[in-house]
Amino acid sequence: MRRLLFLLLLVLLSTSYVSAQVQLSTKSKRAIDLYTQADNFRVRRQFNTAIDMLRQAIEKDEEFVEAYYRLGLVYADMKNPTEAIRYYEQGLSHTTDVNKQKVFWFDLGEAYFASGNYEKSAAMLNQYLKKETQNRSRLGRAAHLLKSAEFALQNQKEVAPYKQKALSDTVNCFAMQYFPVLTADQQQLIFTRRVTNDPNADEDLVVSKKDAQGRWTTPQAISKNINTQLNEGTSTISADGRKLIFTACVGRPDIIGSCDLYESRKIGNDWTKPVNLGASVNSTAWESQPSLSADGRTLYFVSDRRAGMGRRDIWMSTLDDLDRWTRAVNVGKPVNSAFDEISPFIHANNQTLYYASNGLPGFGGYDVFFVEKDSTGWTSPVNIGAPINTHEDQFSLFVTADGKKGYYSHEETTGPGTSRSRIFELEFPEGTRLNKKSNYVRGIVRDKQSRQPLGARVELVNLSSNQVVALVTSDSISGEYLMVLPEGADYALYVNKTTYLFKSLHFNYAGPVELRPVEIDVDLEKAAIGSGVVLNNIFFDVDRYELKQQSIPELEKILRFLNDNPTLKIEISGHTDNSGAAAHNRQLSEKRALSVYSYLISKGIAKTRLIPKGYGPDKPIASNDSENGRQLNRRIEFTIVR
Repeated sequence: MRRLLFLLLLVLLSTSYVSAQVQLSTKSKRAIDLYTQADNFRVRRQFNTAIDMLRQAIEKDEEFVEAYYRLGLVYADMKNPTEAIRYYEQGLSHTTDVNKQKVFWFDLGEAYFASGNYEKSAAMLNQYLKKETQNRSRLGRAAHLLKSAEFALQNQKEVAPYKQKALSDTVNCFAMQYFPVLTADQQQLIFTRRVTNDPNADEDLVVSKKDAQGRWTTPQAISKNINTQLNEGTSTISADGRKLIFTACVGRPDIIGSCDLYESRKIGNDWTKPVNLGASVNSTAWESQPSLSADGRTLYFVSDRRAGMGRRDIWMSTLDDLDRWTRAVNVGKPVNSAFDEISPFIHANNQTLYYASNGLPGFGGYDVFFVEKDSTGWTSPVNIGAPINTHEDQFSLFVTADGKKGYYSHEETTGPGTSRSRIFELEFPEGTRLNKKSNYVRGIVRDKQSRQPLGARVELVNLSSNQVVALVTSDSISGEYLMVLPEGADYALYVNKTTYLFKSLHFNYAGPVELRPVEIDVDLEKAAIGSGVVLNNIFFDVDRYELKQQSIPELEKILRFLNDNPTLKIEISGHTDNSGAAAHNRQLSEKRALSVYSYLISKGIAKTRLIPKGYGPDKPIASNDSENGRQLNRRIEFTIVR
């Protein structure tokens, strides 16, 4: 009831304002009466009734300038710029009043821009800017729109050769489907669906999976623990498909603002009951459109809270050491502006951020841009260009880890006041792909003896910076893990679990690599006498025994293990292949073992707990008949001896 009274008051005020402020161009009382009634229906968004009345008003007086203008506004509200232009132009042709002409020039500038006619848009906006001196808000909007029209004129012919197509009707089976996201292995597609194009209709999350032939299957509700009779909207999923963050709005008992972000985790095959991310992330305002980093530990999202730079800004939060979300911070310039920035997507490489903005010159109201993270912060935004960006709004883009494909939704007008949104796939040809793409390694973590799956900590460490760049946990029921491997660095991958020896793996991704998924199952061995670890991230120059700087992360891992297990005594053993003289190799392997021994002593480990030993070529773990085998035999190990 209050809403109805407010709406009626708004209509009365709007009508009174029109009568008081605008000297109508007609003397026909019937035309004025129809015009006034039509405006009431326009405010109520009963557009078809408003159109009929305005056309009747024009029949009463064909030079009724304001009726033409109102018809243009109605069609603009209906997102029909072609009809809006038609009536604006007719109205403009019937007036010589410069104040009314300025209004038409401005709105024609917007309508021509919305239709993709950038040349006419620029002409109208230039006319407006020459004559208008008072209306600051419209002057700012006109100047901004003119920059976009000029940008589009300069760049519309530079269309990237993307191959794009709508996904099959198997996926696009609803009236509206939007904001698609995928797991890193591209086997699951999650998106929001509405069964009608009514913006107030129920939103739910659905998932489509690839079958054995690589085709997307019919979308299914993601989980009864997630979807409710309320709205569940835009979502994001971690690379391994085991952490989901989504948007839910008013109606939930634990809601903080008008829309909040919630988290659910997948354990085995089941999603947990969603949990509100709390006041560190959510505010009393509106939060939506989340995007998780590949490991699920950094979250980007959109909020219209007061502390922003514009009406809607991109914010971020990270998980602390206790897996709690830290207080969200504004991403700041150059990403955010005084306008709106929405629908962020952080690529699996954790360095490229895509988002939509209406605050920068572009082809439409909202265009997709990207920035890249360097040592000083974010680079300047780059418009991703045509054909993704057009004169219509483009709200989001998801790019696969390997950088070969993108997914986005596109809304199309299907009739007066109706539309349909579909999900599209595009292929990025060579030369248009990301600077830094990503691969992934996946497998199952098991107990070496019992063969039972284990929930273990899996961390990826940059060997040059000694920074943990990603951290995930293998599934406690299935033991499955997936870790994204971004190009651009040498990595150590560690698998750890309390009471077990850690596992050490090495990935050289410093330069371009073949982006073929890696499958590695990990068997963890209980920390007991006789068990040991091959240290794959201890490095020496050829025929040298001095530790290289990239060895520090592995040395610190050994140090932490020894400090966590103060009663253990280990043998540090050096090994070589069978190339060269055996005596020299034994001496070299012993010196290398001594280098590791000396480092650990320098960090406070008692000498009595360490036994350095060099075995040379005497204990191979692979055949020396191949380079790969010889490489495996050149190693440092440690073994528990007490």
